[in-house]
Amino acid sequence: MTDDDLVAAVRAYAADQELPVPASPEDAAAFERIVGHPMPELLKRIYVEVSNGGFGPAEAVSLRDTGDWFSDCEDIAMAYRELADPERGIPPGIVPLMDRGCTMWALIDFKTADGQMWDWDPNLCCKEHALAPLGQSLAGWLTDWLNGTMPDGSYPHRELSARNCSAG
Repeated sequence: MTDDDLVAAVRAYAADQELPVPASPEDAAAFERIVGHPMPELLKRIYVEVSNGGFGPAEAVSLRDTGDWFSDCEDIAMAYRELADPERGIPPGIVPLMDRGCTMWALIDFKTADGQMWDWDPNLCCKEHALAPLGQSLAGWLTDWLNGTMPDGSYPHRELSARNCSAG
């Protein structure tokens, strides 16, 4: 799928879900200043052209508080401040995007133009191995979600690697 196809597909999903109105370009720019990196263009387009949160397999956190919280955090800046911490093993520029429940998060790398996706799941093994790259861009990840091929719960390859963790 092209970015235009993905934006249209997420827009169709959002219309059926009564999601918040789009965020403003200023909201996106303000968050980019907090992170210190530009937002991947596809993510910015979805926030600014489609909906200020609530889209995706686990409902993306809003760029600014809309009154509809899609996690325990009112907005993505709060999630970033709370989760993006070197003590947790999450380097700067890796941004919590969707709260998957049970302390699991889908994260996106703002340091990559295509928004490489990461998983945070401290339940699998230990804090040292909680963060792992998924090896796919935001576009591929959203395509899996829209096609119904997104795993429910932990990612299967993460569960297999966790069994070999000696730190837990």
